[in-house]
Amino acid sequence: MSPSPEDVQLIIDQVRQFVRREVVPAEQEIEERDEIPPRLVAQAKAMGLFGFAIPEEYGGLGLSASDEVRLAFELGYTTPALRSLFGTNNGIAGQVLIKGGTEEQRRRYLPKLASGEWIASFALTEENAGSDPAGLQTRARRTASGWMIDGSKRFITNAPLADVFMVFARTDPESRDHRGISAFLVPRNTSGLRVAAKDEKMGQRGAWTADVHFDQVEVPGDALVGGPDGEGNGFRIAMRCLSHGRLHIAALCVGTARRLVDESVAYAASRVQGGKPIGEHQLIQALLADSQTELMAGEALVRHVAAQYDAGTDRRLGPSVAKYFCSEMVGRVADRAVQIHGGAGYMRGVPVERLYRDVRLFRIYEGTSQIQQLIIGRELVRQAAGRSQ
Repeated sequence: MSPSPEDVQLIIDQVRQFVRREVVPAEQEIEERDEIPPRLVAQAKAMGLFGFAIPEEYGGLGLSASDEVRLAFELGYTTPALRSLFGTNNGIAGQVLIKGGTEEQRRRYLPKLASGEWIASFALTEENAGSDPAGLQTRARRTASGWMIDGSKRFITNAPLADVFMVFARTDPESRDHRGISAFLVPRNTSGLRVAAKDEKMGQRGAWTADVHFDQVEVPGDALVGGPDGEGNGFRIAMRCLSHGRLHIAALCVGTARRLVDESVAYAASRVQGGKPIGEHQLIQALLADSQTELMAGEALVRHVAAQYDAGTDRRLGPSVAKYFCSEMVGRVADRAVQIHGGAGYMRGVPVERLYRDVRLFRIYEGTSQIQQLIIGRELVRQAAGRSQ
């Protein structure tokens, strides 16, 4: 059950005010300190943002995909570090339980994620298993009381903060592809689990990632996501979670593109060269026109894909198309924004300079642009083959 349209609009309005009145003024503080201020974390929890995509029966807001992308449009208007703090609870980590967990697992863990009491991490990527997660080497073997996990994960979002990890490991030692991969719930305080120092990144300061190591980490049998029937289903669960995440990231890109256009228009209207605002020069107008056009195209695409996702008619092709287009689109918009600002756009402390670095990651995580191309192409060929039979 989703909230009423009136309630959704109230949520959207509150988030817009929160982002623009509270978070945007704190962006430089977040950049310099590399963390989200506790006051903003507390406000996000109070607003239910740690559980916007978690069903109401488990303590969340229960937004549909169509409503979630509208929320993401607003969250994307500011530093992506804010959304990253609670994004995994709602997205790729929380969705592991929503799409693959047992009812007992959902009732035990999802309320803690929805309230923000716990932070969850999605531990899939490895040094040699990024774009191709089927190549992961982390292993889980049966013990008398459950499972023992050995291996390492890389670039894990929120790992330094996480209370629980959704860990993907190979449970069939004979498998060499996506078969034989399972998902496990591993609390942070489990013996043998170690989180390395947080990574230093190009952008998205305030959003923490780190490597995670598992050295003979023992977990009980009920840590297997999906229970006994969940063994070997990890890859399928991960792909379903990533599809949802790709749609969300696409919407974030639209929100960031809107911020970049707003910054560009404001600067073009106020910066004077040759005796008049640079926005009156046709070449600047062309840059603005290209960015506005791509912004509107991206928003229309995301709304269309979200509607199909809710209807259940397309949860594979559309999310990849949206993520591919919008992540590439926001990179072009960011580049134009820096160009419009000229030398000022290259200076630290100017929003478009920071956003230029921040948005570069969108073309990489949740599947690189090249992986999206493969998914899109293969799906089109598969659909064509199905129609010809």
